[in-house]
Amino acid sequence: MAQLRIALAQTDPVVGDLAGNADKLVEWTRRAAGRGAHLVVFTEMFLTGYPVEDLVLRSSFVEASTAAVEALARRLSDEGLGEIPVVVGYVDRADLAPRVGQPKGAPLDAAALLHRGHVVTRTAKHHLPNYGVFDEYRYFVRGDRLPIVRLHGVDVAIAVCEDLWQEGGPVAVVAEAGAGLLVVPNASPYEKEKDDVRLALVSRRAREAGCALAYANQVGGQDELVFDGDSLIVSASGELVARAAQFAEELLITDLELPEARFGGLGTFQVDAGDGTVITVERLELSAFPVEPYAPEPPSIAPQLDDIAEVYSALVLAVRDYVAKNGFQSVILGLSGGIDSALTATIASDAIGPDRVHVVMMPSRYSSEHSLEDAWELVNRQGINARTVPIADIVDSFDKEIELSGLAAENLQARVRGMILMGLSNQHGHLVLTTGNKSELATGYSTLYGDSAGGFAPIKDVLKTLVWKLSRWRNAQAGRSGAFLHGFAVPPIPENSIEKEPSAELRPDQRDTDSLPEYDVLDRLLDDYVEKDMGSAELIAAGHDPALVARIIRLVDLAEYKRRQYPPGPKITPKNFGRDRRLPITNRWRETTG
Repeated sequence: MAQLRIALAQTDPVVGDLAGNADKLVEWTRRAAGRGAHLVVFTEMFLTGYPVEDLVLRSSFVEASTAAVEALARRLSDEGLGEIPVVVGYVDRADLAPRVGQPKGAPLDAAALLHRGHVVTRTAKHHLPNYGVFDEYRYFVRGDRLPIVRLHGVDVAIAVCEDLWQEGGPVAVVAEAGAGLLVVPNASPYEKEKDDVRLALVSRRAREAGCALAYANQVGGQDELVFDGDSLIVSASGELVARAAQFAEELLITDLELPEARFGGLGTFQVDAGDGTVITVERLELSAFPVEPYAPEPPSIAPQLDDIAEVYSALVLAVRDYVAKNGFQSVILGLSGGIDSALTATIASDAIGPDRVHVVMMPSRYSSEHSLEDAWELVNRQGINARTVPIADIVDSFDKEIELSGLAAENLQARVRGMILMGLSNQHGHLVLTTGNKSELATGYSTLYGDSAGGFAPIKDVLKTLVWKLSRWRNAQAGRSGAFLHGFAVPPIPENSIEKEPSAELRPDQRDTDSLPEYDVLDRLLDDYVEKDMGSAELIAAGHDPALVARIIRLVDLAEYKRRQYPPGPKITPKNFGRDRRLPITNRWRETTG
C-alpha cells in the first residue's frame, strides 16, 4: 500500500472572475502545500465559475479560459508550488468541425491537471445533464477521455461531476483501467435532503470502481442556485472516510492508504464504456515511487445539519453571496409584522448583519395596530434600520385621479408600497428583497409591480408551512452564533408574528383563508402538483379533495405570467419556479377532474 495526502478545496468561485478565481486557487494551493498535501482537487469549472450559461457561446470567453489555465500552471510553478499536482475545472474547446445542433465553438466542461508549470492532461464531462436546472446540451459537447495519472506510485483517475451520476462513460471503465483513487470535481446544486442521496451514490460508485473516491463539491450562491459543499472521501468499500462541512468553504485534508499501481504500461488505449460509447484511457506518470511512510492525520467528518437547519443555511448563504457578488452594500424590504417579511428580514440580518438591513413599515388604513407593533418589535430585537412611511394619503391621491375598487384598489396599495421601496433603492443603492413565499407565488397571491417588485426573493421556493418551521427553528437558536447565525440574545422573530392568522391586510378583516384553504392542506396539494407533476386524476387518487384540486390547478396555471416576472430566488426544492419548472404562459391545456 502507498500513502497519499489529498486536499479537497471546497471553495466559492465567482462566475466570470477568472483572475479572482485564479488568485484563490493559488492561495488555497499554498495552504494545501503547507499542510503537506500531495494532490489538490478544486471543483468543476472553478476557474470560470459555474454555471456560466451562455458565456460559453462567446469565443472570447472560451479563449480567456483556456489561456487562463495555461497561465495558472506557469504561475503555480513561478510561485514555488509547481511540485504539487492540482486538478481544476475550467472551460475548454473541442477540436471539432462546426455542425448543426452543436454549441457554437464546441465548448467542453473540462478539468486539467497542472504540474511543474504545464497542463499535464485534460479531460471533459462525458454525460451532459439535460434535466431540472441543467441545460448542458445547449452549452457543451461531451468528452470521451479518462486520464489516469501515476502519483507517488498510485494511479489516480479523473472524472467530472455528472459522469458520477449516470451509468456508463468514464466512471464505468475505472475498474477495468485499474485506478487506486478516483477524483471528481463537482458543482452539484443544493436541494433538500440531497446530502443523503449524494453519499449513497458516491459509496456505490466507489464499490463499482473498486477504488477510493474523492468528491470535491462547490459551495456558495450563484443567482438561483445554492451549492452546499459537503465534499466527501470514501474508501473502495464505500465507507465514509472524510466529509467537509455544509455551506462553508473548507480545505479538507485527508490521508489515504491506497494500493500501488498494478499496470506497468503508459500511453493510451480504448475501452467500451457500456453506454454505446468508447472511452480513451490515457496513462501518464508524474512520480513512480511511493512517498516515505509518515504518520497520518486523523480524518475529519463534519456533522451534518438537520433538514430545517440545512434549508435555513442555504437561504442565508444565497442572500449573502447574491449581495456580495453583485456589489450591493445593503438591502431593503417592506416589514408588515407578518411572518413572511419577518423571516426574510431575519435571513438578511444573518446573511449580511443587521446594520446593513433596512426595513420600511408602510401602514394603510387597513393595517392593524398589532401588525405595526410586531414589526417594531422585530426591529428592536434585531437592531436593524427602520422607518415608517404611511401610505393612506398616497393611495388617496391616486383615488382622486383614477377610480378603482375591489381587487384593483387592494392591488394599488401593494403597488404604492413597491414604488416606495424601489424609490428608496434608487436613492440609496439598496437591493430590494421581496418577501413572498412559494405557496403565494404558486396560487398567484402576489401583485405585479407591488409585493413582487424587487431584486431577489429569499423565500421564493419556501412553502408557507416551511416558513413557520424555519421561523420557529431560528427562534430556538437565539443566543447562538455561527456561520449562519447572528447570535441575537433574544428570539429574533416576535412570537405574535408566528402565531397570528396570516392576512394581507388590504381590506377590512381580511384573512388568507378567505380565499385559500388552510396552508397545511394547500401545501400538500402544491407539493404533489408542482413538485411531483401529478395530474388531476393522480391528485384525487392521492386523497386530495376533487373540488379543491380543480380550483388550485386553475389558480396555479393562470399565475404563470406572474411567476415569469418575479425576481430570482434560491432553489431549495427539486422543482423551483424558474430554472426547474418552465411552462408556457399562453396555454389552453387544462387538467380536468371528470
